[in-house]
Amino acid sequence: MLVAGICFLFSDILDYHVVALLLLVTVSLAAVSFDIRPVLLAAALSALIWDIFFIPPRFTYVVKKAEDLVLLAMYFIIALFSAVLTARIRGMESLARQQEEKTREVTLYNTILNSLSHELRTPIATIIGATDNLQENDDKLSAANRVKLLQEIGGAAFRLNQQVENLLNISRLESGFLQPRKDWTDIGELIHHILRQFDPSASLHRIEKQIGPNLPLFRLDKGMLEQVLYNLVNNALVHTPPGSLVFVYASHTDNGLKLVVEDNGPGFPETAIPRVFDKFYRLKDTGITGTGLGLSIVKGFTEAMGGTVMLENRPSGGARFIVLLPADSSPSIIEHE
Repeated sequence: MLVAGICFLFSDILDYHVVALLLLVTVSLAAVSFDIRPVLLAAALSALIWDIFFIPPRFTYVVKKAEDLVLLAMYFIIALFSAVLTARIRGMESLARQQEEKTREVTLYNTILNSLSHELRTPIATIIGATDNLQENDDKLSAANRVKLLQEIGGAAFRLNQQVENLLNISRLESGFLQPRKDWTDIGELIHHILRQFDPSASLHRIEKQIGPNLPLFRLDKGMLEQVLYNLVNNALVHTPPGSLVFVYASHTDNGLKLVVEDNGPGFPETAIPRVFDKFYRLKDTGITGTGLGLSIVKGFTEAMGGTVMLENRPSGGARFIVLLPADSSPSIIEHE
């Protein structure tokens, strides 16, 4: 009706055949934007408007010329066909998108299932094997072998617990109801606690820390922050060769807390940096298995606390993760060795 109104204002200089083309284009554009029913209404309405207001004699249903009557009939048929065909094309595109999404979901499901089956089966198999060995050969095992088997059970149980924790954490993030529980947290003590969970002799890495001087207490969700820092350190240990240095730094900013976890390993391909925080994303051709949930949990927990996390490659080599968390700080100052 808007297009017809504009055409009517210029009807003295516009031939009514041109008006028909303009209305037909308008119906075609409507077919791209709306469902079939309003488009069919627009097609019928445009034909009626063209007949009454533009085909001579104007302001009447009468069409005196046979060729105008044929044109009117053809216009109505073409408008209807345009609406129907466009609606069908949109329907086919929608179906194709749904099939593509379903295929992608199936592929993702298989990837997750294969990853989880390996990540969960390996520590379970280690626990079962070591337990059977202890039960069946207890009298034949030396004290050193018995301690080694117990260490294998403990390590496998710890890895299994971490995989379960990751699955639980990602489900909490997916639920959309995750709310941080803020409390005063000693960052230095938290870093000491997390780093003690890693056995330097197991990965042959060096882990160093630097806690900013006079670092105050911060009002944060300790559990979330602990998981963020643990996942970042673990990611650095997993993706760097033995002998690499992993460095953890904490400092006080004007707005809150800054945490940095960096290493001197190979770093990340530039094309992978935008995707490392995606769920189930893993670097290709690294030979390292995993579920690809660790860094997505880092991003989810950091954003749940109102912060941001960034990744960059160090100029001298290696990766650097920077976590910025807005938080209230205590007036009291704590010295850390």
